[in-house]
Formats: sequence, structure tokens, C-alpha cells
Amino acid sequence: MKCLVAVLVCVVLAEGIVKIPLQKHKSMREAMREKGIVLPYQDPVLKYQPEFISSNNMYINNYADTTYYGAISIGTPPQSFQVLFDTGSANLWVDSIYCNTQACNTHTKFNPQQSSTYSAKGQSFYLPYGAGSLYGTFGYDTVNVGGIVINNQEIGLSTNEPGQNFVVAKFDGILGLSYPSISAGGETPVMDNMINQNLLNANIFAFYLSRGGQQGSVLSFGGVDNSLYQGQINWTPVTSETYWQIGVQGFQINGRETGWCSQGCQSIVDTGTSVLTAPSHFIGYIMQAIGAQQSQYGMYMVDCSQVNNLPTLSFVISGVSFPLSPSAYIIQHYQNGYQSCSVGISPTYLPSRDGQPLWIFGDVFLREYYSVYDRNNNRLGFAEAA
Repeated sequence: MKCLVAVLVCVVLAEGIVKIPLQKHKSMREAMREKGIVLPYQDPVLKYQPEFISSNNMYINNYADTTYYGAISIGTPPQSFQVLFDTGSANLWVDSIYCNTQACNTHTKFNPQQSSTYSAKGQSFYLPYGAGSLYGTFGYDTVNVGGIVINNQEIGLSTNEPGQNFVVAKFDGILGLSYPSISAGGETPVMDNMINQNLLNANIFAFYLSRGGQQGSVLSFGGVDNSLYQGQINWTPVTSETYWQIGVQGFQINGRETGWCSQGCQSIVDTGTSVLTAPSHFIGYIMQAIGAQQSQYGMYMVDCSQVNNLPTLSFVISGVSFPLSPSAYIIQHYQNGYQSCSVGISPTYLPSRDGQPLWIFGDVFLREYYSVYDRNNNRLGFAEAA
């Protein structure tokens, strides 16, 4: 949990301008430091980039470092739902009273009949995810996300969620934050309606994902929270306005370049994927370098006592190296007093993009790096997470 200290100093001069002899005083920052209060560093350049000052921050939940979700409301009067905030998809949908499968019955359902602002669209949809899928129907209603009220937002109401994938989910729906070009049914994404309705100081959003199952994750709309990262934000252009997809120029193991991305790699930055995924033909080499063994359940495991001796993995993005230490990509499990350690890297069998191998930077990467998604300039920023 992060605590921010805001200090407001008001000076009222009732008799007009008073000239005071100049004296050497401690700065406010120095005086507060002596009292044990440390103010977060403010980058002076922020005054030239006012869009990075003001933002709507919402705290979101961290479930076991695998799912980051938070509350939104839909309708009038508002009905509240927990949704997964997903940069890897574009649609907003929630469980609804039209669905009676097990997955729907274990979650909060939206009742459009109890909302005076709901209107049906009369269009059905199908949404496949990496795990799970659903059928639904589209409608329009008022949506409140972190205090930002969006009118006439298209929402998907589930009618059928087959299988078990969503049964144990901690969320009642998904709020997609990728580009509208991949939206099922041509639905206008939440972020695009925020932009179209001029609801943001700047057309950006940003994620801070907490570690170790701790709470304190933050999603900011309209700006960044500069207390949640260190150093500067390093920007890289979006290479395909579909997912939040970027180019990768290098991949290193313990500082040694593998050459796998010498002709370029692509990566999708996806808050809805819990792990880091690597192209399937690289997995064997990576696990060999880590010294991981595949278990009978298909997971790659390492000796927990050797974690500190494992290699650092680094990606080179727009000339900047982004390292992942072993503590970032090794996931520790505790069960019945027994500790085990698995590798938070999985193979992906997605086709390469324009002949370039495709990675997915999921939560394993995004816990280490504060991520900023800039729709105005179609670029993605990373900074070391605080």
C-alpha cells in the first residue's frame, strides 16, 4: 500500500504586500524529512507536460498476482460489478440475468429492467478468450469507471458462458482497453467513448500492478501518477493499432544477446495475461538457461533455493534495456507447508506478426514496469515501478 502526503500551505496577508528580509530557511522538503515524512520526487518537466499531473486514480484488486480487477457501475440507479481491466481485448461485458449457466449464476448479474437509462441494441455477439468464451447481446447504458461517467456506452450482456473457465473467476465481466479495430460487433470501447465525450485531461491511461499478492494496484485515466514509478518514462511506438503491440529489438539472457530478435520481434502488452509468454520455439532454450524441469502437470519448476542464482532476462525496446530478475519471473507457491517454485513463462503458439516472433508481456512483466498507454500519440511508455 502506498501512502501519499499532500501538503497545502496558505498564507493570508491582510495588510497588503509586506516586504520581509530574505533569510536562509530549510526547504519544506528538508523540514518534513526531519520529521520522517518523505515527499515523492516531482520531475520538474511535469510543468511542461500538464497532462501528466491530473488523473482519475482507481485502486484495483490483486488476486494472487494472477488477476487485476476493480469495481465499475452500470445503469440508473447504478448496479455495481467487478471487472477485469484488460489491455488485450476491446469489449465491455458483464454477467446478466439473461444467462443461467453455472459461470453466470456464481456472479453478480446486470438486470437491464432495473435501469431507466438502458436501451437494447438487438445485436448478438460471441467472444473467445485465451481461456473461456461467451455469447451475449449488446445494449447501451450509463457506465461509471473510477468516477468518470460515460453516457450511452455499449455493453455486452452475457447470455451463455459455457464451460468452467469463468466459474471460479473473481470478476463479473471484462472491460477491454485495446483499440476499437478488434472490438467484437464493432462496439465502441470504453476508452474511445471517454475520448469522444471529452472526459479526460489527456487521452492516456496507466497501470501500476502490485506484487506478492499485496493490494495497492492503481489504474489511472487521463494522466499518470508519478509517485508510482521511478526515473523516466521510456516511450516506444505502437506497431499495430489492434492490441497494444510494440516492437522488440533484442532479448538477452544474463546480458548476452540471443539474436532471436535481430530481425525484430513483436510483443502484445496485456494486463489480462498473468504470465510472460514466449514464442513456442524459444521455450526450450529459455528453460534450459534457467535450469527448469517440466513437471507431470506441464509446469516448468526450479529449485527454490537456487532462485537467486538464476539468470536475468532482458528485453531491448527502442534502445532501452528492460531486465526481469529471477524474482520477477519465478512464482512461489505454498501448499500444506510445502514451497515450490514455477517459472512464470509460458509458450505461445500465436502466429508471428509479419514474420517476427510474437511475445506477450503479461503481468510478470507489468509488475516490474509501470505502463502508460497513450492514445493521442499511439505509443506505450514503461518506467521502473516504485
